[in-house]
Amino acid sequence: MGHRKTHAPKRGSLAYLPRGRASSSIGHIRNWPEYDESPTILGAAGYKAGMTHVLLIEDHSYSPYFGQERVFAATVIETPPIISFGIRAYNLTPYGLHALTEVWMPELSNDLRRNFTLPVDYDYDKALNQLEEKKEKISEIRALLHTQPRLASVPKIKPDIVEIKIGGGSIEEQINYSKQILGKQITIGDIFKEGDYIDVIGITKGKGFQGPVKRWGIRILQHKSRKTKRGVGAIGPWRPARVSYTVPRAGQMGYHQRTEYNKRILKIGERGEEISPSGGFIRYGLVRGNYLLLQGSVPGPPKRLITLRYPIRPPINIPEVPPTISYVSTKSKQGV
Repeated sequence: MGHRKTHAPKRGSLAYLPRGRASSSIGHIRNWPEYDESPTILGAAGYKAGMTHVLLIEDHSYSPYFGQERVFAATVIETPPIISFGIRAYNLTPYGLHALTEVWMPELSNDLRRNFTLPVDYDYDKALNQLEEKKEKISEIRALLHTQPRLASVPKIKPDIVEIKIGGGSIEEQINYSKQILGKQITIGDIFKEGDYIDVIGITKGKGFQGPVKRWGIRILQHKSRKTKRGVGAIGPWRPARVSYTVPRAGQMGYHQRTEYNKRILKIGERGEEISPSGGFIRYGLVRGNYLLLQGSVPGPPKRLITLRYPIRPPINIPEVPPTISYVSTKSKQGV
């Protein structure tokens, strides 16, 4: 009998090329969903604490386990209130969005000094008048928000800044809404509610420079192979005399921006101690304040900022009531 040829395609997807390092540890949202209700900000941000598991009643009617208790993995994201410190107006041009003007709140947080130089004698009324004058040209309004890491268990003081689109209503209504929230703290419960589906944007765990076996999942060659075992057997023909981009090569692995769609919010809480495991989350600690419990996993290591967004392609069958949770594991994650 001859040797039977095995089929072993590489595991990595070419859709994610180039696999370079992300430019920032904060995920950048490139697209926003359509939203037709009253004006609201279409996203938020929080810090990934860790994972646990929950028991909940299956409430999807199409599931064969409908009405039964099921176990699911869940991610805890600590979401201290975010502060709206600015309004940014955009005009749509043939070359994309162009920033027209922006308004900052009169008294900025001192912690923002760690991000940029704060303006001296800022004229808030003048900036507001400029916004009103350019109202006809505005095609999109976004809120400038900063986090409050002092209220979370992340070991830093410098706030993270995110820009979130305001959706719903007319431009006039969006401007009025952005003025109402300017300088105020916004909790996660003001934006989302239990049972909602959301998209999460984050930067994955960095794994450094890795070879093609780990990076692309190619076969390890037999032990008598010439030159190498953990490399590609042939990287291409003589002609054309160059290596195609489709050939698995060594390089950066991890620390890439990724978006995961339709993560269900199982619970929104204000008392972190009810969700924190004994001894705290590994490499994070205790959740102290507002938090979000999401079904499934989220990209990135503990302490990383996770950007949350209204779903851009929501599922069709969404249960009308929030899920019923019968148990949340708070047992120690330390292995004792």
